[in-house]
Amino acid sequence: MKYRLTVILAAFVALVAPSVVVTHVAALSRAETGFQLPALPYPTAALEPVIDTQTMELHHNKHHRAYVDALNAAVAADPALQGRSLEDLVAAAGTLPTVVRNNAGGHWNHSFFWETMTPASQSGAPSPDLQGAIDRQFGSMEAFRAAFNDAGTKRFGSGWAWLIVDGSGDLAITSTPNQDNPLMDVAEVKGTPLLGNDVWEHAYYLKHQNRRGEYLNAWWQVVDWDTVSQRYAGAAS
Repeated sequence: MKYRLTVILAAFVALVAPSVVVTHVAALSRAETGFQLPALPYPTAALEPVIDTQTMELHHNKHHRAYVDALNAAVAADPALQGRSLEDLVAAAGTLPTVVRNNAGGHWNHSFFWETMTPASQSGAPSPDLQGAIDRQFGSMEAFRAAFNDAGTKRFGSGWAWLIVDGSGDLAITSTPNQDNPLMDVAEVKGTPLLGNDVWEHAYYLKHQNRRGEYLNAWWQVVDWDTVSQRYAGAAS
């Protein structure tokens, strides 16, 4: 059985249309003891062979943990940041020190990423509403995947590829550098993320080496379309 993280809804009114909301894990809110590394919603081997166990262990327990630890250290050193939620830090990233922007983004992005995936046997398909929106915006699922993969492939260096609902309520594909995301005030294209893929080398290098396109193509097998469809329903309501 897949164990899901508890989700909460947070509105990013300053960034997107007032009706657009984002599904988030409870672990992202700042506890008294600091931000917490969320547990994976599946065993580390559950995404094999698409994402190998060693990559999952390193990615979650080393890379993601490092973002959480660095963010907690930065917040502890700045009284003005203490008590602020992760959502607030992400939304105001452009006004904050680079160390906070990078590590708040890293924590948010990875928490979102883990929940975007599921074992291949449970991947499913988009809801009729989401599939209809994909067909209207991109022509077909195949065309959408090609455009998304292209955004991930062309992101120079490290970053993320995203499917979002933009401020007009339409689906859009974008990419962001480093640990930025479309919820940030500094994002070139703002919106509510529905789907995000990590194209930093640490996400795929042990298995795919420098073949990022190979990783992007394989990744679709473990997308949790039920979760993505729920995000779309929330963002489109």
